[in-house]
Amino acid sequence: MPESALPIPPLFHTSPEDVRALCRSNTAGTVTAGMAAGFIQANLVILPKAYAEDFAEFCRLNPKPCPLVGMSQPGEYDTPTLGRNLDIRTDLPLYRVWRDGVLTDEVTDILSFWQGDFVVFALGCSFSFENAFMACNVPMRHFETGQGVSMYRTNIACTPVGPFSGPVVVSMRPFRSPDLIKATEISSRIPLAHGGPVQIGFPEEIGIIDIEKPDYGARTEIRPHELPAFWACGVTPQAVLAASRLPFAITHAPGAMLVTDIPIPDYENLVSEHSGKII
Repeated sequence: MPESALPIPPLFHTSPEDVRALCRSNTAGTVTAGMAAGFIQANLVILPKAYAEDFAEFCRLNPKPCPLVGMSQPGEYDTPTLGRNLDIRTDLPLYRVWRDGVLTDEVTDILSFWQGDFVVFALGCSFSFENAFMACNVPMRHFETGQGVSMYRTNIACTPVGPFSGPVVVSMRPFRSPDLIKATEISSRIPLAHGGPVQIGFPEEIGIIDIEKPDYGARTEIRPHELPAFWACGVTPQAVLAASRLPFAITHAPGAMLVTDIPIPDYENLVSEHSGKII
């Protein structure tokens, strides 16, 4: 590894199936960042069938915050299009259970909650492009500090469908110009992981009044000669679910994603083009 290369997390080159097996045995930790590079990680939303059609349309009309990676049949928990030997009820590190829009439980499996009419939605996650950033030696402050990424509610409204509406939530990462250019180019080529930034600099333009006070996650220091870049974020559907006050829903817990078998298209060429020493 070149002297200037970023540290690689322990499960960076682990297969998605092996990561899911670790999650199933509760030995993967609670955050999947830095795992199974080259494959799509996904936010999870599980809803009763009665709401599935509206939510699918909501994702179609809001592809930046809710890029739809896969959707199950009602009652299907082993969706083969998402992964081999997959059990959606056990293969994430941590789940959230929502009742009437209120978070009531965080659990390591949802076996006791499963119902035969549940429909699973897998929505693309920024961990996928963050893994590509690491492979290309693009540094990220929240990895340096070991804290969660900063997230903010914006004045960008999602297109509403049925009971689902609310603001787009964004995640923020500060970069110097050379790294920002690389980060923008890399993420723009991974639309299943939110694609490129929705805003660079000028946070007030998207309704962020105080960048020092994120709505979710930890504060991220922005150093001299750095610009904040904002990506649509997978917390958006959780904020929307809370606002919709559905009688029952299940999601992943923040940071605890579904690691799928779906490869990032053209990943090897993408890394080859953008890897090298940090400028």
